[in-house]
Amino acid sequence: MTEAQRVPLPTELPMYAGRRPGRVRSNYRHPDEAGGMPEALAPAGEVIPAGASADPPRPVGPVDWKEVARLRGEVARRLADRLVQIAGQVEEEAEGWTVIRELLAKELKTNVTLRAIAPGEAEEEALAQAIFDSTFGLGRLQPLVDDHRVENILVVGHERVVVEHSDGSMHQMPAVADSDAELVDSIRFIAGRSDNPRSFTPSHPFLNLTLSDGSRLAASLETGRPSLVIRRHRIRKVTLNDLVEWGTISEVMADFLSAAVRARKSILVSGAQGAGKTTLVRALCAEIPRMEVVATFESERELFLPELEGQHAVVFDWEMRAGSGERSADGQLAGQRTTANQITSSFRFRADRQIVGEVLGAEAMDMIKVMESGTGSLSTTHAANASVAVNKIITCALEAGPHISHDLVAAKLAATLDLVVQMHSEITPIDDFGQIAQKRRYVSEIVEVTPGEWPRGFALTTVFRKVPGRPAVAQTRADSIWGDLVAAGFNQAAFEREATTAHLWRDRP
Repeated sequence: MTEAQRVPLPTELPMYAGRRPGRVRSNYRHPDEAGGMPEALAPAGEVIPAGASADPPRPVGPVDWKEVARLRGEVARRLADRLVQIAGQVEEEAEGWTVIRELLAKELKTNVTLRAIAPGEAEEEALAQAIFDSTFGLGRLQPLVDDHRVENILVVGHERVVVEHSDGSMHQMPAVADSDAELVDSIRFIAGRSDNPRSFTPSHPFLNLTLSDGSRLAASLETGRPSLVIRRHRIRKVTLNDLVEWGTISEVMADFLSAAVRARKSILVSGAQGAGKTTLVRALCAEIPRMEVVATFESERELFLPELEGQHAVVFDWEMRAGSGERSADGQLAGQRTTANQITSSFRFRADRQIVGEVLGAEAMDMIKVMESGTGSLSTTHAANASVAVNKIITCALEAGPHISHDLVAAKLAATLDLVVQMHSEITPIDDFGQIAQKRRYVSEIVEVTPGEWPRGFALTTVFRKVPGRPAVAQTRADSIWGDLVAAGFNQAAFEREATTAHLWRDRP
């Protein structure tokens, strides 16, 4: 046998040279129906964060997912015997890579001996990455999460998969499982490995989860077929100046909002799903003085304030826990921790700011309770405009129980909530087929909330009003808080100059 005909030994393949611990990234990408994914266009008013495009490449090669499932079980078995002395995710993943390399070396040697087949380097590396992703990550979803261009992943059934890029374009993708049952098993596996484990069963058919990279996963068994949505938080550390640069807010608006935060005014950010509410709240949080003690309350972590190096000295971040097992005398499941529980606990933590991240239901009363404490709270909710947002908060608060009345909630809300900031997003097609688009996000209005006459119970004053296709412009002074804003450094002269020329913006495109 000549040297050219000789089948190489497993240890002679390039993939086994220079082993190193830790996760290996590569340039593997799911193809779309056309066989490739177009480069994302940076949309007007939005940028991809610096460094985001420098993702290490993933391995390219075909993957047999049945083989991955078989080998993942063997990797898990071997790891179980080795992880007794290992503490920490980094060490666990490094040991995982060692086990995967050893297992594949054995598999390759068997294939070479019995079948005289030596898979190519690309195939082997793609298989190794797929086993790792299935063991420590999201399996067949992981390449989508690792793609910096992807903002949302939408799955209905195992084979109907669509991703939304940051430019607003939508792309059909290959299946992420071989059956709906396999998709459900994958979601259960992901939920069980999370830092805050949660159930996904017919008795618990809806799942909300924060993934290790900060993305938010929602899954349901109640939608005809199993469904899943992953929303990625591409931008974490952000300032109001960044939002000015991206066209989300104006300089006058940035000055106004900065002063409102410094003056400890309570702010509700409203808008549609994906309108940029959480990003705006992060920018507002950046205006909180560094040495103020911050407490956050979220059903799933999205703000990630403790991870923003140098921004806050102390952040206590609470995350709701679903609980399980028997119920206690108060009706709560064992281990369950609600937002209300955690807010009560936080009053022993000397928090200067208490932030209820998102209001979807009865936690509206928790938001009001925090705002009554005078902490200058920040919250978000889904609503089409500022007026609807206030009414929605009242409706949500009524879910807290029959002892809560509309008049009580309206009076409390009018006395504690200072401003509603409305986020708006729009997608504009930029090609003839509507397959590529630009998404723009901007603040479309800001209103002041004050007590009002019955039956409404509150009054709204438009401080920044809508203009077509761009951030709102100054209109009316927020009289109830104006003195506090000026004392906090607000440039009222710039606001009044813009307000006096507002008529010039009325009909501008």
